[in-house]
Amino acid sequence: MKIKVLLTILLLSFSAFAQAKKPNIILILADDLGVGDLGSYGQKYIKTPNLDAMAKNGVKFTNFYSSAPVCAPSRASLMTGLHQGHARIRGNENLKGERVPLRPEDTTIAEIFKTQNYRTGLIGKWGLGEDGTTGIPNKKGFDYFFGYLNQTLAHNYHPETLWRNQEIVKLGVENYSPYLFQKEVEDFIKREKNQPFFLYYATILPHANNELNRKTGNGMEIPSNAPYTDENWTIQQKNYAAMVSLIDEQVGKINKLLKELKLDKNTIVIFMSDNGPQGKVEGSYDQTLFQSNMGLRGIKRDLYEGGIRSPFIAQWNGKIKPNKEVATAWTQYDLFPTFADLIGAKFENRVDGKSFKQDLLGKKSAKQDYQYWEFYEGGFVQAVRFGHWKGIRRGIKGKLELYDLATDEKETTDISGKFPDVVKRIEEIMQREHVDSENWKVN
Repeated sequence: MKIKVLLTILLLSFSAFAQAKKPNIILILADDLGVGDLGSYGQKYIKTPNLDAMAKNGVKFTNFYSSAPVCAPSRASLMTGLHQGHARIRGNENLKGERVPLRPEDTTIAEIFKTQNYRTGLIGKWGLGEDGTTGIPNKKGFDYFFGYLNQTLAHNYHPETLWRNQEIVKLGVENYSPYLFQKEVEDFIKREKNQPFFLYYATILPHANNELNRKTGNGMEIPSNAPYTDENWTIQQKNYAAMVSLIDEQVGKINKLLKELKLDKNTIVIFMSDNGPQGKVEGSYDQTLFQSNMGLRGIKRDLYEGGIRSPFIAQWNGKIKPNKEVATAWTQYDLFPTFADLIGAKFENRVDGKSFKQDLLGKKSAKQDYQYWEFYEGGFVQAVRFGHWKGIRRGIKGKLELYDLATDEKETTDISGKFPDVVKRIEEIMQREHVDSENWKVN
């Protein structure tokens, strides 16, 4: 009898040990942060010491892309592993001005984590399903949710209410939501530290409060713009810089907590942005001083490089070798299969992404044949990158612009007339990868 009990205890202990070996994953998504806003990507004015330290301690991707140049479609592709030619959600609003939710059949990253008995949490901004729809976080694989369901309401940094799971939480107007989110993030990590967890921290920093901007001319909302108060910049630039530095401070606190809890060697921390930097129409922030788009062509709502290029930094102490750079092109929709690969999960749903686990770990991953984007605001636009070639066209039958990113990263010179075979290949990809949607129409 004693032997049976001992064997049972050993088996349970082994099972618990094996489960604990699966890595925790924390995905931190900034909102409208430009690829050039971090010191590790060349920023000279805004201080980001904690994220720069992450880049030195881990791996930095120099050709990483958002899936779309605005919030909801970018996040939809991130969550489902489908590019915008196949994704359910392809814009912030559909043709009727409605927000389109994820459906039960739209499998998310969080649902894949649940197949491996992970605890899953979302703190911050969702934007993929309103209250009462099939797209709310608790119906899409998240055990715990605290934040905004509606992305427009997420413009307000001092909300009167937020959601905790499926219940409304009333707040005082003095609350600054990024501070609330940081506490929730830390509480989640402490609460779930003894089991594998996936935490998606979708901060609203440094997105502008568009409604406040229309009232005051300054939508960059933060309690203090220290340490930039005395800089000879506009108030919007001071505030924006402080918002970026606040993100950096919060990332530093997360990494410090992981070390204190002895979780840092079994936790992958990833940082990126949902799309390129906002323009002056949002927040009255002029990004040209800081070169938030890294001097690339375009900003948010553009499929040029500045609108979709994202920072991507990953840290996994003891597993990811320090101070590495990856130049291979990857996108947010590649994270779905990458996360599944990292935790040993299988999935049957179709995805457009491909795992880059090996690139994370300092080895060579199988490359994507190409990256595909489409976008509907202001008229239908498509873009394709394969290798060093990048093609963009407006309208389903529009003239294709071709750029050689190896020699013209800023996309200044259209060379489509010189390379008809490349143009033809890109047009074939564009035609094949676009599937019509009832909610969004091409023109």
